[in-house]
Amino acid sequence: MHVEVPTLLGAGLVLLLIFWLGFLSIKIKFPNVILYILLGIVLADAIHGNEILHFASEIGIVLLFFLLGLEFNIKRLGGIAKKIWPAGLLDVALSLGISLLICLGFGLDLLTSFLIGGVTYATSSSITAKLLDDTSRMANSETEFILALLIFEDLVAPVIVAVLMGVTSGGEFQTVDLLILVGKIIGLTVGAIILGKTLFKRFEELLEKIDDEDFKIALLIGIALSYGGLALYLGLSEVLGAFLAGMMLAEIGKIERVEQTVLPVKDLMLPLFFIYFGTTIEFGDGVPKVGLLITLIGWSLVAKILVGMIGGRLYGLSKRVSFRAGLSICSRGEFSVVIAALATGVIKVFSGIYIVIAAFIGMMLFERAPQITNLIYGKPKKKKKNLKVPG
Repeated sequence: MHVEVPTLLGAGLVLLLIFWLGFLSIKIKFPNVILYILLGIVLADAIHGNEILHFASEIGIVLLFFLLGLEFNIKRLGGIAKKIWPAGLLDVALSLGISLLICLGFGLDLLTSFLIGGVTYATSSSITAKLLDDTSRMANSETEFILALLIFEDLVAPVIVAVLMGVTSGGEFQTVDLLILVGKIIGLTVGAIILGKTLFKRFEELLEKIDDEDFKIALLIGIALSYGGLALYLGLSEVLGAFLAGMMLAEIGKIERVEQTVLPVKDLMLPLFFIYFGTTIEFGDGVPKVGLLITLIGWSLVAKILVGMIGGRLYGLSKRVSFRAGLSICSRGEFSVVIAALATGVIKVFSGIYIVIAAFIGMMLFERAPQITNLIYGKPKKKKKNLKVPG
């Protein structure tokens, strides 16, 4: 006899499992993100399609990128944009272009090859940002480069999704549709800059006047969700909208006031995103196209490491730091899932298996990146401080 579990009970049990897995990850020194995804895969039949879980996971990912956006005011973001485009274009060529050619070489048609190329393209912004935070690497010299590359991918990935949606839906995706999409991205960005320079210019003064923390949470999370939702309404990524919302508030003097309010809600909601991500993975019956799968996994890892090594140097990083950056951007995640959802049959199963394997390997490489870098380049030498003696 099938017993319907009350939603409240289910939510409570999921939160208790999140606590237990988080505690377990500390004990066994294993990335908690992987455990959350595995939990999602195990619970897929029970909670797949759960609207409450989906909504909570959306809030978690939006708040993560809202907080990231706070670290990038308009001046800093403009400087980064000038430096990241060579690495960004290299990423498109290696991660998407070469993967597409590999699929064609295995006998797939152009549309299927482009779809799989899209799946292999974007680094998982959520997994990478979460790991940067968990491993206390936010202050590292390569972090700015990694985040800039993630933002570049977040601009390109919606274009890929829009093209695929236009083609797979049976409609024609013409040049004018692409121009409209780019116009939306530019409009959303310009809107954020204007709001940051006008409406939110004296936002810090408003925060100081709000003593009640409940009102402050409603205001700040409302801003993040509204701009992320506006991006979705325009057919873009909520991740991009949330980042731009954070950037709007980055102009205020003390962003710590915002971070202290939003951080606890983000920490509660974000694990739910990875659980929901796990529920979207469908393994099907066996592993299709094993040769292509192994080839693509191998190349996609090499491609991202090359993007880090070459793109990092173009960005101005040292060889050591560039290599460490390349090892840190190999995970695939949310955009790959969105693109894979457009596939059908065997290709959908193939894409799901690829995403899980690439996510796991990518997270393990991220965790071991400092050790692998030290193994290849040797341990960094500590700089001696020259002390000047008076007189």
